[in-house]
Amino acid sequence: MGMPPRDRKAIQSDPLWNLCGAGRFNTMVSENKIPRVLKRIGTHNGVFHCDEALACFMIKQLPQYEDAEIIRTRDQNILKTCDIVVDVGAEYDAERQRFDHHQRGFEETFSTVLPNAASNKSIKLSSAGLIYVHYGMEVITSVLKKINYAPTTECLKAIFLAVYEGFVEELDAIDNGIPMYSDGFPRYRINTHLSARVHRLNPEWNSENQQSMDELFQKAINLVGSEFTDKVIEAATVWWPAREIVKSAITNRKNFYSSGEIVKLGERCPWKDHLFAIEDELGISGEIKFMIFHDPNDSWRIQGVPIQSDSFICRVFLHKDWRAARDEKLQEISGIEGAIFCHSSGFIGGNTTLEGALKMAIKSLEAAAIDRD
Repeated sequence: MGMPPRDRKAIQSDPLWNLCGAGRFNTMVSENKIPRVLKRIGTHNGVFHCDEALACFMIKQLPQYEDAEIIRTRDQNILKTCDIVVDVGAEYDAERQRFDHHQRGFEETFSTVLPNAASNKSIKLSSAGLIYVHYGMEVITSVLKKINYAPTTECLKAIFLAVYEGFVEELDAIDNGIPMYSDGFPRYRINTHLSARVHRLNPEWNSENQQSMDELFQKAINLVGSEFTDKVIEAATVWWPAREIVKSAITNRKNFYSSGEIVKLGERCPWKDHLFAIEDELGISGEIKFMIFHDPNDSWRIQGVPIQSDSFICRVFLHKDWRAARDEKLQEISGIEGAIFCHSSGFIGGNTTLEGALKMAIKSLEAAAIDRD
């Protein structure tokens, strides 16, 4: 296997070098003078989009492709010489490293490719989504390795799904022209507006700018790559620790309040998205009504759990008689010492003590039960 030792001058004068171009080989040679053949990533030329920019970035995070050359063309003869092809070629064949999504009959989603990872992902994949479902865990591991972060298996699986939902899914949906709403409910969220920002990197129709399209595409790769990297690091160092706090609180919720309807967080952190996901995992969806957590001002907050994470409509609101009242007036109305405030909509309130916060939540549950009856 391989070629006999040769010096760089001999290699560069070889007809094969000239045929393939200097970029086809690494100019660095090993101690035994054997050149390393660079891999080629193929994608289409012309106007570029967010999905293939992210696909190319992710591929280049893989050790075997980190020095790969990106070839932008629609020439099938050239694409055949590429080691991996994304967003062009009208073919999806993971074994052959072909990842297009434009061909008739293509309907793959996150859940059809990885049914054991998530069963409810119905957005058709773009080239970014295809690369992500096949190589996402390796890509995430590679990104985190650069900050010396080694996720556990459980952490990696959770980050993999979170980054898809919070970053890649949006790009899949927009590139495939999928309406955001179906039957009044959002099928996906717009979190980044990255697709629009990448589109603006293309020259305007009447632009006199002569900058190379390949150079502009590299700018797109740098943009999406930077934001994807930030998302992965945030998921590992911010999102995952919060999930651990919320999961622990939910798991031990009945030790705090016997019905399990009121949960106390061990530490104040973002909790809504985690709560819904963990409820689904545990088969207790809709059970938790209030979250209690310590406030930086050394008081306690009682917040109603919304019907969905971006809603102000709660499963149970704080007592209707308390709303918009504060301090002594609220304490008089509620009969609860230390009550600080109740929001005018009833979605959140405060108390100086944990005991008082718990009493506010319990009284609100009791009032809601009477109202239902």
